[in-house]
Amino acid sequence: MTGWQRFGAWSRRNLPTRESMESNRLLRPVAHRVLAPELWRFTRRSVPRGVALGMIAGILVPVAQTPVAALFALPFRANVPTAALTTFVTNPLTTPPIWVLAYWIGRWLLRLDAHVPGQPVADAAAHTGWIPWLMQAGPATALGLIVIAVVSAVAGYALSALGWRVWIARKWRHRHTRYDN
Repeated sequence: MTGWQRFGAWSRRNLPTRESMESNRLLRPVAHRVLAPELWRFTRRSVPRGVALGMIAGILVPVAQTPVAALFALPFRANVPTAALTTFVTNPLTTPPIWVLAYWIGRWLLRLDAHVPGQPVADAAAHTGWIPWLMQAGPATALGLIVIAVVSAVAGYALSALGWRVWIARKWRHRHTRYDN
């Protein structure tokens, strides 16, 4: 079994189905909207939207990423299973590097490494404690997470749209070679 086949089997086991959502008592008031067939159909427009929304929810939302991505998918007519599956881009292995990268990006964008004129460098380092560092790290990390989420959403949208086109072109090519022989 190849990696893609294992990934497909894992996603079929773990993604919510329309039937499981229909039976959920919390979703009954909005079931007509959530269970709309166009949200569950894999199309060339809905899949990239789902990937982009899943990236944003996966990176920016610390808990309940899958339900948030599914809710984001409703107004944007994105594919719900794709949005839910894409949130798994953040997991216990990828989250720490993402947060460290977010801090570095935010620190660079906010220019927090710049030296304050009139204050010696050694003196500034000696008076820095945990509270000022946290006050500095929080906005820097938040800004970095927003940048990473937007960049990864745009890249995910573009790559999934390109992947969709390549997949369809390959199917057409195989179809034509099969009929030509």
